[in-house]
Formats: sequence, structure tokens, C-alpha cells
Amino acid sequence: MHVSFPSKPTLPRACWYRRITIGSPGVCLCPGTMDNGDPVEPETPDETETVLAPQNSDETLYCEAEAPTTVERDKPATENSETDLEIEDTEKFFTTGQKELYLEACRLVGVVPVSYFIRNIEESYLNLNHHGLGPKGTKAIAITLVSNTTVTKLELEDNCIMEEGVRSLTEMLHENYYLQELNISNNDLGLEGARNISDFLMRNTSSIWKLQLSGNNLKEEAAELLCQALSSNYRIKNLDLSHNQFSDVGGEHLGQMLGLNVGLQSLDLSWNHFHMRGAVALCNGLRTNVTLKKLNLSMNGFGNDGALALGEVLRLNSCLAYLDVSSNNISNEGASKISKGLEYNESLKVLKLFLNPISMDGAVLLILSIKRNPKSRMEELDISNVLVSEQFMKILDGVYAVHPQLDVVYKAVQVLSAKKTILLWTDPMKLIQSYADQHKIAVVDFFKHLNPTGAMEMPVGEFRKAMVQQDKVPVNRYQVRELIKRLDDKTGKVDFRSAQAQGRSQGAPAGWTCWTSRWEHEQKDSSPVLTA
Repeated sequence: MHVSFPSKPTLPRACWYRRITIGSPGVCLCPGTMDNGDPVEPETPDETETVLAPQNSDETLYCEAEAPTTVERDKPATENSETDLEIEDTEKFFTTGQKELYLEACRLVGVVPVSYFIRNIEESYLNLNHHGLGPKGTKAIAITLVSNTTVTKLELEDNCIMEEGVRSLTEMLHENYYLQELNISNNDLGLEGARNISDFLMRNTSSIWKLQLSGNNLKEEAAELLCQALSSNYRIKNLDLSHNQFSDVGGEHLGQMLGLNVGLQSLDLSWNHFHMRGAVALCNGLRTNVTLKKLNLSMNGFGNDGALALGEVLRLNSCLAYLDVSSNNISNEGASKISKGLEYNESLKVLKLFLNPISMDGAVLLILSIKRNPKSRMEELDISNVLVSEQFMKILDGVYAVHPQLDVVYKAVQVLSAKKTILLWTDPMKLIQSYADQHKIAVVDFFKHLNPTGAMEMPVGEFRKAMVQQDKVPVNRYQVRELIKRLDDKTGKVDFRSAQAQGRSQGAPAGWTCWTSRWEHEQKDSSPVLTA
């Protein structure tokens, strides 16, 4: 156990359940002795282990928790605060439970305890979003979590924690090796908050792998600090920087970081202010990146020049599987550039181009490029604002013949016959349930038969391909899409266990939309299109 005397610590270290022994100079002594080894007179006859923490001393006693892994940690140089937690009775260091510790922390910091936190402190997931904690309330939470071993996911969105709250959290994370996911979005962290986070990321000692920093008014200077830290950080796998104020300079910093980082697998940069210069810089980094699998760049301003750079990325990058460039002012010209990259790409599975000014001509270029690539792994192409014709549908059928795992989401098609429309909206689960009843099998057995391994989970692309190619229950791609929507476990797989639960009831399972009723309702509308 490593224990020492830092100057004026902001947070007490977690020794609430540990026995401390006398050590050499610089080691925290056991209760009842001063730092020179002399005994301390007890305040009362019953409090033989009481040590009153000196209010103005630079050598405030505290005990540091033993980490799950033996990692040497340097204490932050910025550890200072006007309100330090000073436990008046050191017996509490050994006997106080988490709830009592939190109440004591709230009393000393001067905030009202959060009842939800008290009730759920022993759960693995804590959702404290929108609780109005402020910096001091966050500090009380951080003090308690120093020694907590159960919470692995912590949500603190929209709590106005600001710089002081971030400092408390990062100091806590130097000691807590159990917390893995942290959401501190929409907390007005600004530049100084970003500086604290960057210093924390530089250390590469935390167990945090998912970090959400959306909507924190982070600008170019913050981007530079964060990217310097992330260039060498290999622990953060999932990072959300959406809804910030990054522009082209920030894009240059992020591009340089992506060229060096070997840890990030998912990055959200949506709702920022990247234009051509920032887009090109980001794409330069993506060319050589070998770990990033999911990238969200929606709601920016890449334009056709950015699309040209993206096309080159798709030609060279062999890792990226999910790319969202919705609403980036990409026209048919940009779609043409992207399609050239799709002809060679062997890793991308999902491409979202929703809300771009692409017409059916651009959509045709995209699907034909996928058809020409026999090694394409594309599973979803979202062009759901594009109005297509039946001629497009015929071309798409040819693409589906080559790549049955593909699903193209478009806006609408011209008026179909009433008979065909009803077929489109027939509830697929009713058909599957009917088949299962006729053959006296469970619905889940039908689905498991589609999986060569017989497992209860299956990748979405493989499931779509199997459903389209099977001949036991006649379903089309619209129906398959709805099945996937209902069975998707949000990890890129469908989970048949949900179908098992729903299949126990006869008729339409609970939670499923009655598609025939939807069609009947739409017939009252005079609109000449049908959503795909």
C-alpha cells in the first residue's frame, strides 16, 4: 500500500475499510499517533483513535487506497480547494459505510444529499443526469466514489459541475479503478475543464474507456489540449465530442491525433463546425488510423470537397465500419466521389448520407459502386431523404442479388398497387408465428435455425441475408428491416431471446406495430408516396 503526505489534498483517500500501520517518514500513520510518532491525547475517554485534522496545516493526514493494480501514480499539482473533507473521527475511516460517508461528505461540503444516490450507491449504474449537483455536489459524490467498488457507469450530464467539479472527478479517478464509463456532457467545462481532463488522460492509469464530453463549449484551445493527451492515450475507446465549438483549426488537431492514436474505436464529432479545411485534415488522419471503427461526422459542413477526401479515406482505410456524414451539404458531385471509394472498400458496413442534397442520380451512383465491389461488406446505406422511382428499385434489386446482406433506406417510391402495399405492411411476426404453429415449433427455434451456429445472437448483416434467402416464411426487405429493428440489441447483432418472449403470446406480440392497421390509416392520406 502506497501512502504519502501530499500538500492539502482535495479529496480524502479511501482507507475506510483498511488497517493502516506505522511506516517510515512520508507514510500515513495509524490513528492515535502524530507524524513524528508521538501519541495523541484522545479527545474523550471513548475516542482513543481520534485525530483532529489541522485546519491550516500543509501536512493534513489522509490515507490512500490500495489500487486493484500496482501502478505508481503521481499526485496532481493542482490539488487544492477551499473545502477539504476532514473526518473528525478517524474511526470512521475504518467503519463508515458508503451511505454514511456520503452524508458526512455532504455535511462538510455544505450541500443537500441526493436521495437517488443514497438509494443506488451499491448499483453498478448511476444516472445522476439533471440533478443540479453543481461543483460542490459533484465533489461530495467524488469523495464517496474514491473507495467505491460497485459503480462502473456514472452519468452526470447537465449538472453545471464546471472546472471545480471536473477536478474532483479526475482526482477521484486517480484512485478508483472500478469506474469504466463517465458522462459529463453539457456541464459548461470550458477550457480549464478541458485542461483538467487532458492532464488526467495523459496519465493513462484510469479504467475509464468511455468518456462523453458533448455540449461543453469546447473550442480550438480545448481541442489542442485534448488531442495532445489523446495522441498517446490508449485506454479511451469511446469518445463523444459532439455539440461543441470545434471548427477547422480543431479539425486539424483532431486529424493529427487520429493519425497517432491507437486506442479509439468510436468517435462522435457531430454538431461541430468543420468545413473543407477541417474535413480534409480529419480525413488525412483517418487514412493511417488502424483502430477507429465508428465515426459520426453528421451536422457539419464537409461539402463536396470534404466528400472527395472521404472517398479517398474509404479507398485506403481498412478499419472503419460505420460512417455518418448526414447533413454535410454533400450533393451528387460529392456522392460520386464517395462512390469511388466504395468500389474498393472492404470494411465499411454502415454509411449514412441522410439530409444531404442528393437526388436519385447520386443514389444510383452509390448503389452501383457497391455492386461493382465483390468484397463490399456494406449492410446499410441511409439515403432516406431521396425520393426514388420504380426504375431505381429495379436497379436496386440487381444490387441485392449480389449483396443480399445490404439494406438501402430511401424516402419513398411512386404509388404501388393496393395489393402490393398490403403485402409490404403485413406483420412479419404473424407470418412467423403462423409457420411455427403449423410445424409445432417455438418462434425462437425458427430464428435459431437461420444461424449456422445455433446461437441466440446473430450479426445484423448475416440475419438480413438469411431472412431474405430462406423460403419457409415469405417476407420482403421491408419486413426484414422491421424485424431487425425489434430484435436489434444495439451492438450490431439481433437477439432471438426477445422473439422468444414475444412468441409466447398468440397473434401480434406486445410492443409490435400492427402493420395492416398502419396501411389502412395511410390509405386515408392522399399522399402519392409510400415510405420505404
